[in-house]
Amino acid sequence: MIGCSQIVDVGGGNGTLIATILATAPSLRGIIFDLRAGVTAAPRQLVAAGCADRCEVIEGDFFQSVPSGADAYILKSIIHDWNDDRSTAILRNCRTAMSTASRLLLVERVMPMQMRAEQVHQRMAMMDMHMLGLLGGQERTESEYRKLFAASGFTLSRIVPLSTVSESVDTSIIEATPFE
Repeated sequence: MIGCSQIVDVGGGNGTLIATILATAPSLRGIIFDLRAGVTAAPRQLVAAGCADRCEVIEGDFFQSVPSGADAYILKSIIHDWNDDRSTAILRNCRTAMSTASRLLLVERVMPMQMRAEQVHQRMAMMDMHMLGLLGGQERTESEYRKLFAASGFTLSRIVPLSTVSESVDTSIIEATPFE
């Protein structure tokens, strides 16, 4: 990651994502942040990926706080688990931990403003119903992410669809920057 020396994987669980990132960026340092139950397998994952010496595992609750001082904070498939109030609480804790130069990266689905009779849209609609029914969460449109970010102290910078490998991929990287 250009211009980045440390990244926090908020809700990083077993460390698969951060290990993949660190394996491709040898000068980058990382932190996996999650509940105790979530990070139990992380040290083994980091050793297997050859990056344990560049990544710290910190136990904690993102509803309380997140580690401060990193250049980037990544949350993969976290925000869609929660309603707007709970999502805002998580994002505000990220904002509190960040400098104005830090970046927030969400890896989530971005719902289209208008659904079409396509397989990818059908999958997204099913996932939206699944999140609502099981967890009270939701998939969001770009407009809904903008509102969520504004309520949390961020501005949406860009959305990068991760569809280069296959048209069936329906996730994006949603980048936001803190208000000054």
